[in-house]
Amino acid sequence: MNFPNTNDTFSLLKELVSIPSPSGNTNEVITYVENFLSEYGVETRRNRKGGLIATLPGKNTDKHRMLTAHVDTLGAMVKEIKSNGRLKLDLIGGFKYNSIEGEYCQIETSSGKIYTGTILMHQTSVHVYKDAGKAERNQDNMEVRIDEVVKNAEDVRNLGIEVGDFVSFDPRVEITPSGFIKSRHLDDKASVAILLQLIKEIKTNNVVLPYTTHFLISNNEEIGYGGNSNITPETVEYLAVDMGAMGDGQSTDEYTVSICVKDASGPYHYELRKRLVNLAEENCIVYKLDIYPYYGSDASAAIRSGHDIVHGLIGPGIDSSHAFERTHQSSIDNTGKLLYHYVMSDMVL
Repeated sequence: MNFPNTNDTFSLLKELVSIPSPSGNTNEVITYVENFLSEYGVETRRNRKGGLIATLPGKNTDKHRMLTAHVDTLGAMVKEIKSNGRLKLDLIGGFKYNSIEGEYCQIETSSGKIYTGTILMHQTSVHVYKDAGKAERNQDNMEVRIDEVVKNAEDVRNLGIEVGDFVSFDPRVEITPSGFIKSRHLDDKASVAILLQLIKEIKTNNVVLPYTTHFLISNNEEIGYGGNSNITPETVEYLAVDMGAMGDGQSTDEYTVSICVKDASGPYHYELRKRLVNLAEENCIVYKLDIYPYYGSDASAAIRSGHDIVHGLIGPGIDSSHAFERTHQSSIDNTGKLLYHYVMSDMVL
């Protein structure tokens, strides 16, 4: 079996990031994944939290593996409808207001109607506000300018917009001739695309895995608990596939697969980490070991919830996480190859 062409993964990823899915409002993207897998004869089920679970039976049914990637993203909710006809936001997920300044967005009402807007500082106009550049980017100063004729709060409510409506950010996805994909929400839709392509290849080539393997597409990771349930008692190894964090002092880059050794939750399982490294070296897969200082994953959420599992974390290197993200086809390739060799490996801890 050959791992799929990166162009196929990029094409799928472009579709995924274009579907709004802030944590708490993920039904549309979960349905998309559900339909994608059904085309290849993969049976799925939803858990009560709205995540999606696919299971591929293996030769060994006594010991299971679980792989997870999350499809929920950062976003916001309407906190307040202001007297000037603009919206105050409350953030969903761990990011800063400065990272969404000037961003196009959409507001989805509870009835399903969509309105567009732009996220701006209240004091944006330099011709009016002397402190436009110095004012703090925070909840009080930033607001959504709606692309409708609204002059006050009543006008906004007449559109059907209300407190609690979800606000999604324009991904601005672009694939460059040099092999980069830049977009919001590569965390973690890049990993979702890789897992979906892996499942597709396994089913298309009638491959039987050595161990029964579950794939959880979780939908609450950005708020801390996406992958902490629906883990079978037979599951021995639990591998989260999520972005590798880049920055000063980090080893992770946009061209390799990042193998996390520790994050804010503590060290990942040492023996599983060493086996992932061995698989990479045996198969000429370029990797980096790294520590993510302000990070948690679905695997760490599973550990915290009390599951007796071996946990690990790998993923493509993503630049500018929780902002205008970017990665390269090399990182997607290396991550996909390591996942393929992992699910095909014939030993568990």
